Amino acid sequence: MGSERPLGSAVPDPSTPGESAPKAIGESVPKATGKAGRNLPAAIAVGGGLGISLILIMVFAPLVWIGVVAVALAIATYEVARRLREAGVLVPRIPLIVGGQAIIWLGWPWGTTGVLSATAGTVLVCMVWLLLQQGLGSAPKNYLRELAVTILVACWLPLLASFAVLMVLQDDGAGRVLVFLIAVVCSDVGGYVAGVLFGKHPMAPAISPKKSWEGLAGSLLFCVIGSLLTVTLILDANSMIGVLLGVVLVVTGTLGDLIESQVKRDLRIKDMGTLLPGHGGIMDRLDSLLPSAFVAWLIFTVLL
Repeated sequence: MGSERPLGSAVPDPSTPGESAPKAIGESVPKATGKAGRNLPAAIAVGGGLGISLILIMVFAPLVWIGVVAVALAIATYEVARRLREAGVLVPRIPLIVGGQAIIWLGWPWGTTGVLSATAGTVLVCMVWLLLQQGLGSAPKNYLRELAVTILVACWLPLLASFAVLMVLQDDGAGRVLVFLIAVVCSDVGGYVAGVLFGKHPMAPAISPKKSWEGLAGSLLFCVIGSLLTVTLILDANSMIGVLLGVVLVVTGTLGDLIESQVKRDLRIKDMGTLLPGHGGIMDRLDSLLPSAFVAWLIFTVLL
């Protein structure tokens, strides 16, 4: 469920980045190739390849998932930090990337204790880094603003992503991650199909004009059905847990999309990066997965 993917048909909005809004320096916005506003063949090929790869990892080598999350987070953190710096917000890239890796990897041996300790350590290092980056002879500029944004990035990216790692370390962790990923895919597909075919009523046009209430209904239908089946068949758990998971993941995924859309709107950009053809950057694919990972981990931990 990447950002700016339609949960409904495209609704013209003159302020949408990449349409008539001023571009960031060096920004090249590709032309939309379909009603969805993205290169569909490329998007399908990339999405399908990623999906098959992740399924194979969950089946044959679940712990490789930790490395996948770590690499994705390093790239996403770099993308976000670069975009922020282009906008004049000088977040410290090195402490964020290195600290993010600590947050991800320390969850493996020490669970939530390792994650929270690494998060606190990352924040403290960033506080000192921003304080001293101009040297002892100069006071830092915009210290409070840049520290606040730095802490936001640390919590938004590696902290939330760490729950995807904690999930795979639980009993039947591979199955839990697989159920989580299938639910997200079902929500994405359902929202896309319903939005393109039936989307007429924008859900939040001031934030993301391509999302519609009809698309949200499609996401809800597909995600609930997919979650119900996978929770029952893969985890051998109560089907009502699947229904709850499906409903909650649609809500968190949609809110994750909208949050990143607003961040990009503030930065006046279309995508965080260009690494994935038809999708944008890595962060453009993680926006809905990050909050959903925490919620899925919480539901599985409490109810299974």
